Amino acid sequence: MSTLRVACVIPTYNGRQDLARLLDSLAIQRAHFDTLIVDSSSSDGTYELAVSRCPHVLRIDSRDFNHGGTRQLMVQRNADYDVYVFMTQDAYLEDAEGIANIVAPFADPQVGAVCGRQLPHLNASPLATHARLFNYPPTSQVKSLADVPVLGIKTAFMSNSFSAYRREALMQVGGFPNHVILSEDMYVGAKMLLAGWKVAYEGSACCRHSHNYSLKEEFRRYFDIGVFHAREPWIREAFGGAGGEGLRYVKSELRFLGPRRLLEWPGSLLRNALKLFAYKLSQQERHLPLGLKKNLGMYRRYWDSPHA
Repeated sequence: MSTLRVACVIPTYNGRQDLARLLDSLAIQRAHFDTLIVDSSSSDGTYELAVSRCPHVLRIDSRDFNHGGTRQLMVQRNADYDVYVFMTQDAYLEDAEGIANIVAPFADPQVGAVCGRQLPHLNASPLATHARLFNYPPTSQVKSLADVPVLGIKTAFMSNSFSAYRREALMQVGGFPNHVILSEDMYVGAKMLLAGWKVAYEGSACCRHSHNYSLKEEFRRYFDIGVFHAREPWIREAFGGAGGEGLRYVKSELRFLGPRRLLEWPGSLLRNALKLFAYKLSQQERHLPLGLKKNLGMYRRYWDSPHA
C-alpha cells in the first residue's frame, strides 16, 4: 500500500483548538501522506494556524462552502492522489496507526471507500457514547451490493468525519455531490455499491469524534437527514429504509443506560421520539414554507442555494 499517494483533506471553519488537536494526531502517524486544508474564511485564528502548520491550505469564502462541493473541489484541485482521507476538524486520530489502517483495505482493488471507526470523545455524554458504540463496532467488514438483503441501508453507511475514497471509484460515480444538504458520504458510498465497487468498514482505524447534542440540535440534525432521504429516494429504493433499526437503537440505548441510570430513560425516550418526529416531518419538506425549513434545520445556508 506504500505505492498509493494519500492525501488527508480537512475542511475547517472557526475551530482553532480542534484543528490543533487534529494536527497533533496527524503529526505522529506512521503512514506517509499529505495534509490538505480548506478553510471557509475563519475569523478565530484557524486559518493562521493552518498556514503555520500545513503547506497546503486553500481559503474560500464561507458563503461558498458546501458539504459535498467543497470536498469535490479539493479532489479536483489535487488530482495526483490515489486515495483521499477526509476528516472533520472536530475529530482526531486515536493512535499512530489511524491513517495506515484506514488505507489498508484498498489492497483489495474492488474497494472504493473505507469508513473508519469513531470512538466517543472523552467528555461524551452517556447518550453520545452509546451512539458511537452502536454505530461503530470494533469488527471490520467489507460490503458489496450482495449484502443489502441482510444489512439494508447500513450497507452504504459512511461518515465524513473519518473516511477514505479511492480516486478512481470516486470519479467514476461523479464525485461528491454539491446538491445535497448533508450525507454526501452515504451518497457516494451508495453510488459506488450500485456501480459494483465494495465499501469497507475498518474497525482498527480509530478516531475520536462525537457530539453532545442538545434536544434542539438533535431535532435539527434529523430534520436535515430526512430532507436528504426525501430528496434522494433512490437510496431507500435500492437499499431499503431504516426500518427496525430505530427500534433496535432505542432498545440498545436503554440497555446501555441500564437500571443504574433509570432516571435517564425518559430523556432517552423523548430524544429518540423527537428524532423520529423531525425525520418524519422533513419527509414532507416540499410542502413546508421556506422560512420554516430554515428554522427547523441545522444547515440554514442550504436553503439559499440553487439546489434547495
